[in-house]
Amino acid sequence: MLMSLGLFPFSLDTLAHEDLTRRTAWRHATSQRIGQRDATQFVGPGEETVSIAGTAYAELSDGRLNLDQLRTMADSGDAWPLVDGAGMIFGAFVIQTLDERHKHLFADGTPRAIDFQIELLRVDSEQPA
Repeated sequence: MLMSLGLFPFSLDTLAHEDLTRRTAWRHATSQRIGQRDATQFVGPGEETVSIAGTAYAELSDGRLNLDQLRTMADSGDAWPLVDGAGMIFGAFVIQTLDERHKHLFADGTPRAIDFQIELLRVDSEQPA
């Protein structure tokens, strides 16, 4: 297993991702000052997003079925824990977008390959110890 989002495993026989991008932001409030740079104050963490991209091949898995499972998860609006194969917990994420591109079609229109990209947004908050 490469990674899991809730109970959905990203693996060779489901959806194997080739690329993962994690973006973390921090918020800084600013106050304008005359003749000087703006004053800033750190106000806490900002958005954290994860983008997972890959290609599902018909020879390895039913990419359409697996993408539909992710759509069902997104339809619930629930947050899901994101954990990589080494056990690192990223936090709780909601599915914001799911893009797919069918290519190399068989004669009946079934895709031989489906490129996919999933955008996740972290929604949990860290509690002070």
